[in-house]
Amino acid sequence: MIIFGVNPVVEALRAGTVSRLWVQAGAGARPARIVEQARRAGVAAARVEPAELDRLAPGAAHQGVAAEVAGARRRTVRDLIDAAPTAPLLVVLDGVEDPRNFGAVARAAEAAGADGLIFPTRRSALPGATAAKASAGALAHLRLAPVVNVVRALAELGRAGVWTVGLDAEAERSCFDLDLTQPTAFVVGAEGRGLRRLVRERCDHLASIPMRGRVSSLNVSVAAGVALFEAVRQRTKNFPMRPKGVLD
Repeated sequence: MIIFGVNPVVEALRAGTVSRLWVQAGAGARPARIVEQARRAGVAAARVEPAELDRLAPGAAHQGVAAEVAGARRRTVRDLIDAAPTAPLLVVLDGVEDPRNFGAVARAAEAAGADGLIFPTRRSALPGATAAKASAGALAHLRLAPVVNVVRALAELGRAGVWTVGLDAEAERSCFDLDLTQPTAFVVGAEGRGLRRLVRERCDHLASIPMRGRVSSLNVSVAAGVALFEAVRQRTKNFPMRPKGVLD
């Protein structure tokens, strides 16, 4: 896969997934630092003209750098749960179609220290170059679990003792009122239509984010970020852990 942009390439080099690197000749200080980082990682950089980068990343703001990377290792839902050092904190995407939103959610999830991102392989954006750019490189570090069926994935999370919390602007209960120190997976829906009916019904809880302004909803990545960092806030306060039961 070809990725482009300074942050995605830097993070891919840090993750050790870059096999080839192209840098625009005379592009400036940041690409020069990337060349040095690549040299330390044992990756040779090819100096190319802008037209070559335009060909590799057509119509994109490549910032003078592009790289070929190995595809992200695909994991299972069980892998994400087992890899969590403490109570899992996960994000499930239900049909997010814009790759920029996919990447922005990934950025929020990685920044919050989430243990992975679960997404459907059909009728959904996928982790490609545009998503990598929007994630500012976070996709290079985040565990990804593609699934065929989101409802079945939620059932698997439930069997493993992970609470599924669907973010829904119409829900009466706030996500701030839930005990998010327990194993938790936030489920976020598609742009505009939100969670699908079967997904809503399968979630253990539906929760909203309190709105104080005149707009009635948040971008999917912003909503995911607010919920994730509420979980981080609670967990850093050392709330008591409990087995799966009733969320107070």
